[in-house]
Amino acid sequence: MARLKRLVVPRVPHHVCHRVVAGGSAFVDTADHEAFISALRSCSAEHGVTVLAYALLSQQVQLILIPDRAEALGRMMQALTRQYVGPFNRKHARAGALWQSRFSSAPLQASLHLLDCVVYVEQAPQRSGFAGAAFEYPWSSACHHAGLRSERWLAAMPPDSAYWKLGNTPFERDAAYRHLLERPMSLAQVQRIESTVLKGWALGSGEFLAEIGASTGRRPCPAPRGRPPLGR
Repeated sequence: MARLKRLVVPRVPHHVCHRVVAGGSAFVDTADHEAFISALRSCSAEHGVTVLAYALLSQQVQLILIPDRAEALGRMMQALTRQYVGPFNRKHARAGALWQSRFSSAPLQASLHLLDCVVYVEQAPQRSGFAGAAFEYPWSSACHHAGLRSERWLAAMPPDSAYWKLGNTPFERDAAYRHLLERPMSLAQVQRIESTVLKGWALGSGEFLAEIGASTGRRPCPAPRGRPPLGR
């Protein structure tokens, strides 16, 4: 079966997951994490992609990105791979690919699903056993959104995101967001987000999905199961 083209919608948040090749590790030491963040900052700025959230794990990176053009997302990820992998391979005396050949991504309706996906990304280190709490992990944007650290290069949430309903002041929003991070997501929520991004579907209301389908010319969600009804 032919692979569907990637769904990319300009000026819409996307959940991105890039996994490491089997048996590999994307980060060995502190300098590797810092080098990746530096590359992410420069490549996103160069290619017109806004970064909202990130989590760097040894086996994968999770990102929330907003491309300003449809082609910007793929070009940024390609540039990020080129900028990071060469120095990483030389430093650690390795050869070959570091990342799997194709990253996964899912457009998100900001008003319904962006906040949940940011929490999902920033809880990933905790779910994977790298930290006892999400904001204890240094290589994610959790501390930034919880008001414990400022990363000025990260963009503000879109105005229609549910994030802005967490409180009327930055202090209130920081406290409410820390509460979200401290509360584990349900298994159903985790599975839905993971299935959506890994299969390359969009996440949103029926109206949002219809708009994406019309603008991209690609089916944005799985087809209904079963045989289509017979015509009369």
